[in-house]
Amino acid sequence: MSDSLQAAVDQAQEQLDAHTIEIVRWHFGDDTGCPFWLEKKRELNFDPLTEVKCFADLDKFPDFEDEWLRGGPVRRWVPQGLAHEPVYVFETGGTTGVPKSRIAMEDFRTDYSNFSDTLPDEYFPPGSNWLMLGPSGPRRLRLAVEHLAQHRGGICFCIDLDPRWVIKLIKKGWMDHLEEYKKHCIDQAVTILTAGHDVKCMFGTPKLIEQLCLELENRGTSLAECGITGIFSGGTEFTPQWTKFCVQELFGGPPEVSGIYMTPTYGNTLMGLACSEPVTKENKYKITYHAPQPRAVLQVVDFDDTDKVVGYGETGRSKLTTLTKEFFVPGFLERDEGEREPPCEQYPWDGISGVRPFSKLAGGTTVGVY
Repeated sequence: MSDSLQAAVDQAQEQLDAHTIEIVRWHFGDDTGCPFWLEKKRELNFDPLTEVKCFADLDKFPDFEDEWLRGGPVRRWVPQGLAHEPVYVFETGGTTGVPKSRIAMEDFRTDYSNFSDTLPDEYFPPGSNWLMLGPSGPRRLRLAVEHLAQHRGGICFCIDLDPRWVIKLIKKGWMDHLEEYKKHCIDQAVTILTAGHDVKCMFGTPKLIEQLCLELENRGTSLAECGITGIFSGGTEFTPQWTKFCVQELFGGPPEVSGIYMTPTYGNTLMGLACSEPVTKENKYKITYHAPQPRAVLQVVDFDDTDKVVGYGETGRSKLTTLTKEFFVPGFLERDEGEREPPCEQYPWDGISGVRPFSKLAGGTTVGVY
């Protein structure tokens, strides 16, 4: 590691430690904290206000149970210091049983405004209109992409897409119905792209991007001919193999040839958005994500000892910590696994590559539109 990168890593760690102390004091403060954590404080065998002095001290918390996010009252998560703010609720999952939910005020806007700074204006021209080809309903993603478009001076066009219905169709084996629903979603997108709305940028999941490209080809046109120049995407299907196929076969070549630039992302309702290092033919389309520190931290941990971070290049489970004034989640074990990657100049903290469904759970996981 170069001296300049080491200095950046050290600075990022100092920033994370200071941010952690600030967020913990906020969520456990009598005047600012949220009812959930103020009540949970009585069960802890330590005092978060005095004994959390750095990020590593968050290991003192017990494993975060995702069942805590199922059911209400949802206002138990609203910090008293933000009780006067309008509150959104975003849901995740929900294919069976009660969905997990989280409250939000400005986090989704902040996350995507920061993400906007990483997009090259050459391919995501300021003022351009966007297409949101992804989940709608109680999902954070729809409002977040809409904010991204507005933040960059454009207008966002959205489609109707219920990912829970997609998963039900797959589980029931109703593949004819699934194909018709997929066609219904793609038809909506094609209508928007061919209606003269001057859409240049879009979000789409890998499966939907691929289907859209094939449908446009069937109609004798392409994404480039429809005016698309910038795409950001996300989902567990985003692999080096698919990326190579997409760039070479669906787009017609890298950005300098096709005029289309695509950047992968790894995000969810709790974390926000993890950006990727540049994905190129030279690095064999490897996809490495870095969380938006210090607002969220991703660690790759041992499958059995989840307080232990694995070595660089080793495989482990994705462990997420959310650190914003709106939401505090220490050590949430994701349904994903991957390889730990070292810091880089752009993101001087650990990353994760090869993200895929957690192998011990994968048999019971239905990916759906992602």
